This record gives sequence, structure tokens and C-alpha cells, in this order.
Amino acid sequence: MATDPRHATSDGELLQAVGAGDRGALRALYERHTPWLVLRLSRRCADPGVVEEVVQDTFLAVWNGARRYRGQGDVAAWIWGIGIRRLIDRLRKRSPAPAPVEEWGPASRSAEEEVLLGVEYGNLGAALNRLSPELRAVMQATVLDGLTTREAARLLGIPQGTVKTRLMRARAELREALA
Repeated sequence: MATDPRHATSDGELLQAVGAGDRGALRALYERHTPWLVLRLSRRCADPGVVEEVVQDTFLAVWNGARRYRGQGDVAAWIWGIGIRRLIDRLRKRSPAPAPVEEWGPASRSAEEEVLLGVEYGNLGAALNRLSPELRAVMQATVLDGLTTREAARLLGIPQGTVKTRLMRARAELREALA
């Protein structure tokens, strides 16, 4: 039996309804979370078409993955994690060759896009890959995904103080690896 999304008081309830196949609940989540998701993704990608595609891909993944959500952490942080991973995947598929200077304009890659692409292929990417999974997850959530320590704690299901400690350790290890 489908849940009326107007009566769902929390994102968690809406996500449970989505997991049960309720399209109205998905619509409610979409309407609730799309404005901030578009804004945050737009800060990382200068191409509105790519941002729109990533948002659609994100909510398709929410629809397909709602049953797998463990209920730990904030639903918004979970959605953001999906969205930023979809954006990074989309940027990786783009041509990595930079455009000549005379072609740069409003549609050129943002500085964040260039950094995200460079993370995968440069010394920083290799150093990140050498971090333990726990440290890498915190670094990805806070630095690459732009989450606050509070949001990262919810997403990763760990205390906020643990996020701060792991972030400090990860930065120290990266400084040593890149020195």
C-alpha cells in the first residue's frame, strides 16, 4: 500500500515509501531536495546541462537504491553522496584535455572540475589511494564532496569528533606523501 507523501514527516519515511515503490514519495523527495542539490552541484560544475543530468541520475539512483538505505545518517547527506559521485563520474567521462585559452568562456570547466579530474590522475590521486579506507572516506566526504564534519558524520555513521580526528590524520599522511 502506497504512503501519502504529504503525511510523511521525515525524509526517512519518504525514503522507506520510495523503497516500497511509491512514486509520490519520490516526487516529494525530489521536490524537497532538488533546489539545494542543483545549487551545490552548480558550484562544482559550470555546465547547467551536466548538472541537470546528474540530478536526474541521482534521483534514479535514489529510486533504485532506496531499499538498500540502512537508515543511518541523514537522507540529505546520502542523496548528496550519490549526487557528487554521479558528477565526478560524469566529469571523468569528459575529455580530459584542457581547451585552448581562446576557447575559454562561460561553458569552460570550473576550477573545481579541473581539481576533481586531477585528483584521479595526479600525485594527489595516488596519495589518496594509499590512505586507509576510513581516512579516504572522511577525506572524500569533507574535502571532495564538500560536506561539513556534521554531515560527513551522519553520512558515514560515525561521531563528529571521529570525523575531525580522521581528517587531521588523513591530511598529515597526505602532506607526508606529497612532500
